[in-house]
Parts: sequence; structure tokens; C-alpha cells
Amino acid sequence: MTTIAVPAQERIDYAATLSSRTKGFILAGVLLGLFLEALDQTIVATALPAIVRQFQGIDLLAWVSTGYLLASTALVPVYGKLSDIIGRRIIVVWSISVFLLGSVLCGLSGSMLQLVIFRFVQGIGAAGLGSTAFAIPADLYPPAERARPSGLIGAVFGIASIIGPFIGGFLTDTFSWRWVFYVNIPFGVLALALIVSQMPKLDSGQREPIDWLGSGLLLVTVVPLLLGLSLDKTRFPWSSPLIIGLFVVSTVALVLLLLVERRAVAPIIALQLFRNRSFAVVILLALLNGFAFLPTILFLPLFLVNVVGVSATAAGTSLIPQTLAVVVAAVGGSVIVQRTGRYKPILLCGLALAIVGFTLLALMPVDVTRWGVTWRIMLLGFGLGCVVPLLSLIAQNALDHRYAGSATANVQFFQQIGGVVGAVIFGAVVSALLSTQFSTRVAPAVSQLPPAVQRSIDLSRLRNGSSAQDAAGPSGAAPPVALATQITQSVAADWDHQRTLVIAALRDNNVAAQNELRANPETP
Repeated sequence: MTTIAVPAQERIDYAATLSSRTKGFILAGVLLGLFLEALDQTIVATALPAIVRQFQGIDLLAWVSTGYLLASTALVPVYGKLSDIIGRRIIVVWSISVFLLGSVLCGLSGSMLQLVIFRFVQGIGAAGLGSTAFAIPADLYPPAERARPSGLIGAVFGIASIIGPFIGGFLTDTFSWRWVFYVNIPFGVLALALIVSQMPKLDSGQREPIDWLGSGLLLVTVVPLLLGLSLDKTRFPWSSPLIIGLFVVSTVALVLLLLVERRAVAPIIALQLFRNRSFAVVILLALLNGFAFLPTILFLPLFLVNVVGVSATAAGTSLIPQTLAVVVAAVGGSVIVQRTGRYKPILLCGLALAIVGFTLLALMPVDVTRWGVTWRIMLLGFGLGCVVPLLSLIAQNALDHRYAGSATANVQFFQQIGGVVGAVIFGAVVSALLSTQFSTRVAPAVSQLPPAVQRSIDLSRLRNGSSAQDAAGPSGAAPPVALATQITQSVAADWDHQRTLVIAALRDNNVAAQNELRANPETP
């Protein structure tokens, strides 16, 4: 590797000075680190039902992913600015190290709350991986050559999305859900070795001050908002002082953030970029895309496991066709745009397909088959695949080249913000609906069952996706027994016992059997 000596304030043109071989090694390390982050976003989804069953934590379900996304989203602009000042390599090394620490802690979690906290630690590391992955190709390649590395980044997300759910389901069913976190360790160690040995400092030469005040206000805007949305509304209603106070704090922080960013020398959120109409539309699309797409990935495995009745592995493999559809549509859409130079038709077609896909998913019957879910999410994947890869490209082309990095960071930031808010809102909706349905439908139905059957049903465990008899994990214990089977077996056992007593009382004139029959209010 060649060392390049330049004045302290001069921007290094790595695209012109680094060899193709060095660029290839750097890009490989970056893609491996990005793969680490992308894999963790999908591999955890299929393990969530098992995690909820073990910890009885459906109320914190959304925060297993939301805590991760909150940290990885809010810190993206901060990491981006730090990488400009102190260089990309140290940020990548730090980020992977923190991510691996969070992975180990997640695997050792002893409660749902601990898992949420350690996922937040993971998110702190993931923020640096995401921000540098999208910035480094712009350091290494001129604009005309960025299509290939951008395509590779999309391929990494596609591959991670394809194998993530399958690996997550396989590890959960075969070993334990804890292994979906431990599997990050070998990938992370390999990425660290490659980056430390091959990546130069990648110092941009910029010495702009970090907008710490803006960063702090951004966190104060986002965190109270998400807490207000996600807290249990049976304990903290929408009209409670706590919820109202959180929303007020978030609103005040947002106003202050806008005022500060207008005067900041190097703002975290560059407000002047939003004056460009094309850029503003792209940001809105990114926000809505994140809002709609992430909850689908998070909650479809729960639907497949608990409603369709498939295993965690099968739930993971059922999501693979959607990712394949995203990859195919992304590649095909990019080729069409490159040849025609027109974005709008592909965007409109993708949005239309996505709307149809979401509508069909919303109208699924309770007896839908696994294939019935699969073809619907494939249609959704084709629609989203046409939209997602074009957003950053449109944003970059809509602005002057010196704003390319900011444009890309803003697209990623608002897409992730949309995903976080969507996950919290839909998680709150799922939790609230479950609580309501259990109170109005399930509990009265259970009360009509024989007393012995009622005692065998734990409504709290049932609400979290399990029953009193299926708490055992994949440690060699008896396999879980379905609730319907439990009820059938219990009723049959009670009937057989009652029949035996009747025969003994009438045929054998058994006094004990006669007394037991008289004492049982269910005896006709």
C-alpha cells in the first residue's frame, strides 16, 4: 500500500491515487462489515417468536428491533461527520468492535429488557457501519464508476436478507435463538482483520466542527417520540401526563433543532437541501418506504408461526422469495433507468405494485396457507425493489456533487427513521389488539371450558405465543403441544374418567364412584 503525503487541509483524491487492487481490498472489507449489519437486521426476525416465548415479553417485542434501529439511525450523521474528520478506518474498526460486543451480550441476555438494552449497544456499532459503507465508495471511485460498487452494496443487502431469515430459523430450531447473535462473531473478526490490514485512514481532509448541539437535539427529538408511541397504553394512556410530556419534549426539541441547524456551520441535517423539490420528494418516499417495509419484515414471521402454524425455519424460508423479488426488481429497474435515463416510470410502477401487495397482505384470511403468504410478499418485493435502489441515486443527481455525501446520508437516515417509527407504531397496534382480543374473546371462551382444561391454559403464556405446556426449548425435551390438541386431550381424558365412574357406580354399585359423581356439578 502506498502512503500519500499531502498538506493537512488538502483533500486526498483516493480515486486517483489508490491502485485498483487496494480499492478492491478496501471495498471487500467494507462490504463484509455491511454484510454484518444487514444480516443482523433479518436474522433476528425469525427468532423473535422463540424469544417472546422464553421471556414472556411481547410488550417489548417491537423494542428488540426498535432499540437497535434507534441507535443505528440517530447516530448515522454523527459517525459520518466524525469519519470526515478523523478518517473512515478508525470509525469502521470501532463500529465493528462495538457491534461484536453487543452481539455477545445479546446472546447472554437473561430477560427481554436486557436484550433490548444490548440490542441498543449493537445499534451503536451498526450506525458506523452503515454510514461509512455508503460513503467509502464515493471516496474510492469517480461518479462514472460508482454504479458497480453501489450495485454490490445492494447485492450485499439482498444476500443478507435471503440467508438471514433461513439461518435465523435454522439456528433457533436446531440450537437456540442465542446463536443468531453468536453467528456474528466469525464474520466480524474476519471483517476486522481485512479492514485493519488493508484500509488506509481515508481522511477527507475536512476540518469542519462537529454539530454536537444538533446531534443532541436530534436524539432528544427522536427518543421521547418513540417512547411515547411504544409505552404500554393500558398503563400509560395517550392522555396520561407521561405520554403528553414525552410528545411535548420531542416537539420542543424538534423546533430547537430546526433553529440550530439553520445557523450551524456544518449541520447534521442540512435544511437547505430540502429546497430542492426532487430531493424533498425522495426524502418523503424514503420515510414512507421505511415506515411500511420494516414492520412487514418484523411481524410476518410472527404471523407465519402463530397463525399459519409453520416452524421458525419455515417462516424464514417463506421470506426468501420476497428478497429475491427485491433483488430482481432492483437490478432490472437499474438497467432500465441506465438505458433510458428516466426514473419516474420505474418509481410509479414500483409504488403501484407495493400498494397492491400491502393491500393483499392486509386482506389475508386466517386460514391462509404458507404459499398464500409467500406470493403476496413476492409481489410486494417486486414493488419495493423498483423503488429503494433509485432513491439515493436520484438524490445525488438532483444536487451539486459536493452534496453527494449529505444527500445519501439523509436518504438513509430518513428511511431508517421511518422504519423505527413504523416498527413502534405497528408493534403498539399488535400489542393493543392482542390485549383487547384476549379480554373480549379468548378469556370468555376459556371460562366455558371444563375446570381441568381451564387450569391447563395460561392466558399470559398464550398471549405471548405459547401455552402452559410448550415452554421447553430445543434442548431435547418433549416437543410443544398445540393448544387445540391440549384442549382435545384434556376433554377426552375428563370424559373417559367420567364414563369410568358411571360404569363403576351403576354396574358395580361402587359407593366411592357414586359419591364422586354426586359431588361433581358437571354430572348430568
